[in-house]
Amino acid sequence: MAPLRLTKHHGLGNDFLVFVDSRHEVPLTAELARALCDRHRGLGADGLIRLGPGTSRVAASMELRNADGGVAEISGNGLRCAGQALVEGGVAVAGEVVVETAVGERKLWVGRTGADGSAAVRAEMGRPRVLGEAPEWARGDVKSGMRVDMGNPHLVLLVADVGSVDLVQRGAHAEASVPGGVNVEFVTPGPGVDELTLRTWERGAGETLACGSGSCAAAVAARTWGLVGERVVVRNPGGPLQVECAKDGTVTLAGPTQLVAVVEVSLEWLAAAPRLAQGGALPA
Repeated sequence: MAPLRLTKHHGLGNDFLVFVDSRHEVPLTAELARALCDRHRGLGADGLIRLGPGTSRVAASMELRNADGGVAEISGNGLRCAGQALVEGGVAVAGEVVVETAVGERKLWVGRTGADGSAAVRAEMGRPRVLGEAPEWARGDVKSGMRVDMGNPHLVLLVADVGSVDLVQRGAHAEASVPGGVNVEFVTPGPGVDELTLRTWERGAGETLACGSGSCAAAVAARTWGLVGERVVVRNPGGPLQVECAKDGTVTLAGPTQLVAVVEVSLEWLAAAPRLAQGGALPA
């Protein structure tokens, strides 16, 4: 088997390693994800994406593991990065691209990658389910809490100032409060009309510079609270994402993606990945 070829992308700093595996040659294991995503011993990323073979309906199937090796059902920025990877890898052409995810088919609109490696990518994120208020979290600086299912679980917490939140302590605590974990979004309205300011603690990855599905969940929750309209700018630490909540309930996520690098990983490194995932070292 040839060395594993990956591309690295990010959506406003939310970074992913992506590999196309049209022959099912490389299983996407927890150990491989932990080893490759490690920011000191590996390549570094918030998640690892495997793009499997497509069908007459879809360009590819998408599997995603978070940096800790856990399975993620969907990721908005990961999905958008996968779209850019499919076009850049010659699997699909720019324009409409359909990808099969663990929560169903998702339609993308992938722009052409410019000379600087960036592309505009829009993703249809499906119809979220508002699971209801989370009053047990409405204390201290948290005005309201809401649980939203974007295909993956989210807890959206409305606060007066996201900048004052101890995200590491409070995010980790909230993630651990749900069996299997939950993505936690701290959100403040503004600074403009139909805008939100967001910080996210991602399940299995920790604090990220941006979160696509989290931006969608925050927009859905804020709209339910009557704070925003159908089109929302969500200001993540890494930059703004655009979320549209259509009248039929479908949510669309748009923003830039960035191709950072093309990387080849040796077979010897891959063979050592389980040990590396536990903090071991390559043989001398």
